[in-house]
Amino acid sequence: MSKRRLLIVYAHPDDESFGLGGLIAKYVAENTQVDLICATNGEAGTISSQYLEHHGSPAAVRLAELDEAARLLGLSNVITLGYKDSGMMGTEANDDPQSLWQADVDEVTRRVVEVIRDLKPQVVITFNKYGGYGHPDHIAIQRAATRAFTLAGDAAYLTGQPPYAPQKLYYSGIATFMLQLRILQARVMREDPRRMGRNQDIDLVAILDHVEPIHARVSIAEYFDHWEAASACHRSQLGGRSLRFPDSLRRFLARSQGFTRVHPAPNGGVDERDLFTGVILEDAR
Repeated sequence: MSKRRLLIVYAHPDDESFGLGGLIAKYVAENTQVDLICATNGEAGTISSQYLEHHGSPAAVRLAELDEAARLLGLSNVITLGYKDSGMMGTEANDDPQSLWQADVDEVTRRVVEVIRDLKPQVVITFNKYGGYGHPDHIAIQRAATRAFTLAGDAAYLTGQPPYAPQKLYYSGIATFMLQLRILQARVMREDPRRMGRNQDIDLVAILDHVEPIHARVSIAEYFDHWEAASACHRSQLGGRSLRFPDSLRRFLARSQGFTRVHPAPNGGVDERDLFTGVILEDAR
């Protein structure tokens, strides 16, 4: 039980690669067990018919791409919760009773607690309170993961498993400078930065308004190619390139990734370069 263990609690097939592909590759290379909870099957994403010919349904396409990316990145366990993708705010998919947005938060929280108690991660990562870019599934799983982080160590919260308390909780950060550049680029190109992306449903200004403080900054410069390769596995989602800069610029700007430390409480600015700073492995307790 002395191995470092990291659990990522995200919403869709592709979130792991587009957001954290470089970070996952780094920690796997450093002999860390990295596990993923993927809460939905991602079926609300726009998918070309060419991909449906091979897999039959949007959910099957998205999950097959996740399997491929997981193997490439070296994820140890991928736990899919199977909720329907809720789509963006205000869409018909939001009202589907089987969607994550409509799911009972206590139920979702319990399922995350069960995974935490089973896999025993010392460190947990989820989205920030705005869900990165305001996606309802991101917000829903963030709320459940944040509650589960505390409840997993509470002996009075019964799941038929021994309690287990992770030591650190982080929210994934936003590359603020890159976001500001993208907003400027949109305005120069006479695009509306509040209506970006493949379906014009991403509001870059709102994302910037909801950025949270960064307390950990982790170098991923050596793992850019891994990040790109994992993202490319999600072909039906354009490999994540709809909002990207040229690779050369991204290599320079995305040399590190920032994280908001929720627990233990931060002291101020950036004070960590490793998410496992201060973590006590079980055989050292």
